[in-house]
Amino acid sequence: MNKPQKGCNLEKCFLCSNTVPEWRETINLHKQNLKFKKGEVIFSEGQPVKGIYFVYSGIAKVQKKWSDKELIIKFAADGAILGHRGLGSKMVYGVSATAVEPLMVCFVDIKFFEASLKTNSDLSYKLMVLFAEELDISERRMRDLAHMPVKGRVAQSLLSLEEQFGKDLNGNINLTLSRQDLAAFSASTYETVFRVIMDLTKDSIIAVAGKQIRIIERQKLIALTAGNPL
Repeated sequence: MNKPQKGCNLEKCFLCSNTVPEWRETINLHKQNLKFKKGEVIFSEGQPVKGIYFVYSGIAKVQKKWSDKELIIKFAADGAILGHRGLGSKMVYGVSATAVEPLMVCFVDIKFFEASLKTNSDLSYKLMVLFAEELDISERRMRDLAHMPVKGRVAQSLLSLEEQFGKDLNGNINLTLSRQDLAAFSASTYETVFRVIMDLTKDSIIAVAGKQIRIIERQKLIALTAGNPL
């Protein structure tokens, strides 16, 4: 991690877009701009909360320990907030965050973030809405883990990644992801996900070139998420 000279866009992040204009100069005085290399840990599960991070550019993965495995909860891109799951009585990060690619974030210490919440009602409201949405997603994921077969979970992961990141010029999902990370996002093992990807490729449902994946038969992937045989 290092501190770049380049400032971040005060109009872009979750913090700045939900605060009154008069507060943004205060943010500019308190924030730090930090760079992380690919694979570098931003914060770790169980650490005391020192502050909150806002993604300026790049992508981070948010993961949690799950038995003896790692479960990727979500991928955070431009404008996203990181570290907010640590808010509460314990004030420890409940998840970890790691740079998937070169990443720039804005960081504010926890005291200033709390002051921002008290001063900006829109920020408090939007954070409450975000917590509600993330709880809903977490509950659905727990249901999927209990009832959806692995092939359906992989199909759901591919569909959600394309929805979040879109497609590149060649029609591939616009995110370069290792099979290990895809397995962690699908709550499965590397070996199982490798076999599923091979099966989906053989059936011409997806196309694979290195780490790039292109969805060919979207409706068939959707059918897999519903547990329907192809």
